[in-house]
Amino acid sequence: MVDACLLASRATKGGFVSVDRSRGGVILLSALVLDSVGSGMFMPLSLNYFHQLTPVPLTLIGILASVATALSLPIPLLAGWLADRVGPLPLVVASQVAQGIGFLAFGHVQGPVGIFVTSALVTIGVRFFWSSVFTAIADFSDGSASTMSKDGWYAWANMTRTGGLGIGGLVTSLAVADGTDTFYRVLSNGSAGCYLAAALAIGVFVRAPRRAHETGEAVGYATMLRDRPFVAFAAINTVFALSTGMLALGLLVFVKEGLGGPAWLAPIVLAGNTILLALLGAPAIKLVEPYRRTRVLVVAGGLWAAWCLAFAGLVPNQLGWVIPALIIATLLYTAADVIHAPVSMGLATALSPAAARGRYLAVFQYSFTIASMIAPAFFTILFELHRSLPWLALGVLNLAALAGMLMLERIVPDSAQRVAEPAQV
Repeated sequence: MVDACLLASRATKGGFVSVDRSRGGVILLSALVLDSVGSGMFMPLSLNYFHQLTPVPLTLIGILASVATALSLPIPLLAGWLADRVGPLPLVVASQVAQGIGFLAFGHVQGPVGIFVTSALVTIGVRFFWSSVFTAIADFSDGSASTMSKDGWYAWANMTRTGGLGIGGLVTSLAVADGTDTFYRVLSNGSAGCYLAAALAIGVFVRAPRRAHETGEAVGYATMLRDRPFVAFAAINTVFALSTGMLALGLLVFVKEGLGGPAWLAPIVLAGNTILLALLGAPAIKLVEPYRRTRVLVVAGGLWAAWCLAFAGLVPNQLGWVIPALIIATLLYTAADVIHAPVSMGLATALSPAAARGRYLAVFQYSFTIASMIAPAFFTILFELHRSLPWLALGVLNLAALAGMLMLERIVPDSAQRVAEPAQV
């Protein structure tokens, strides 16, 4: 009975209230660029910032940041519920304001209490942002006059975010030679300005239709846990999320310690990957639109498995062929990532009952949260045993996830399978 209610909710458009058409799509994407520039400017300095500006030991700074992050873990449950009650756009704006205020306060912190409070404020803002922004994009897509699918909107959002992160990181890398306290405060204030400007732009110019609210068990968290297609996909996606973060996490150590490669190789490979992700998202979605979402994700898993196995086969002190092989193998990673990001969110959205979309997509973010918590220990423990083990283990996990997607395909409703979907207006 529950499954029937869920499928009926997915199959209709009755969960939406046509109060207005969406507007401000270009501004929404531009605001996401600003948001990402703010993240990219500060991310390279995140741990060293307070170490530079305060007398607090680096170990304690790391502990305080970890505690602040742990305390924010329940936030997606609240954010999803609020997104279904008040709409996701106000939450996106509030999250950006919280991050902006937190970054403004960073420059005035003197001790452990200040580090914890400001870090918690920023972390809570980040959690609210990621727990609501995809629902906001999906709602915007439903009210848009454009025929672009939700996967297309997600692809553009991912492209703009990747580009923004790259721009922010470039700004920081060009200025990092200064290294003074003033420089650090300028960067945190600059990040704050990006977040606040993005919040202002979205709050003033972006509108999306509100969804109707339903009551009853059919859209509650308890029922979500009995929604087999969604829960299974969220579990499988944890492997994909682990894969998507592993290149940035492990490449520098792998190249330097595992292969004895030059210091410039990893940054150049990562920069090239970022550029390709920023450019290829929308064209890639056009290519995969005729195919089932589940099959596209099977291909992504296969590409990641091939990337991992290729990395596992690289050996030290033979850079003449290892460097070209590493670059070619990274292209496999890039191809997987560029199709996974939008299609996985498209499938999660399609599996979500309209009235509970905020809760479903917020909970789906836990697959990325869990992956980010596992990834450092996963890589370092296996790398200490042998340079190839992290890649071999991740490759096997991707093969298992690939098989899981093929099995999941049998219970995913046909209406959720296609990337190309009719516009909901």
